[in-house]
Amino acid sequence: MIAVFINGITVALGSIIGLLLHKNLREDIKNVVFISAGMVSVVIGMQMAFRTNRILYVVIALFTGGIVGTLLGIEGWILSFGGFLEKHFTKGTEDKSTFAKGFLNASVLFCVGAMTILGAFKAGAEHNYDLLIMKSIMDGFMAILFSAAMGVGVIFSVITILVYEGGLTLLASFLGPILGDAGLAEISGLGGILVIMIGLNLLKLKEIKTADFLPGLVFVVILVMAEPFFKGIIPF
Repeated sequence: MIAVFINGITVALGSIIGLLLHKNLREDIKNVVFISAGMVSVVIGMQMAFRTNRILYVVIALFTGGIVGTLLGIEGWILSFGGFLEKHFTKGTEDKSTFAKGFLNASVLFCVGAMTILGAFKAGAEHNYDLLIMKSIMDGFMAILFSAAMGVGVIFSVITILVYEGGLTLLASFLGPILGDAGLAEISGLGGILVIMIGLNLLKLKEIKTADFLPGLVFVVILVMAEPFFKGIIPF
């Protein structure tokens, strides 16, 4: 679990640095930071998305997960939780919408990647922390950009990291053999699309409820696990 705490600390430190910049940024400079964070998110998302070897799985999971997430209103839940955090842990000076979206976008960015899952597996099953420490450094720099653009909500994504990444680390010995390399590749592919969605939102090109597509990560794993039952029927 030590690498998970390191990840949380680097995000917190990066967020604090970004907040110091956020308070002193002119509006035009803040727009530049938004564009920078958006473009970096798109590039990271594309790198992740190109790892997929089963594009049909990603398509099915994206559609199905998006529909299920929309019906459940997942993004609304997360934004409401962000509003709860803003109300109870800040002085209320932050714009509520920006706070909640900062929390949401940072949480998704730091937790959907295959590096999160593979790193958690290695840490939990093998006590190998190298990958999570590398991810921690990357997340710290992204936290600077995100908090400089969106404010204090980003630092609360540490809660998501500790709960989600910590939970995966504890479950690593059980989940690792189930997913395998194929599962990680497809999770990375779909996760990359979610990160691209974050980038499009930051660039203000399209308002997408990214969190509503999170169930797709579950569906893509189910498809990978079910592959032996329909292998040879579906072309790839």
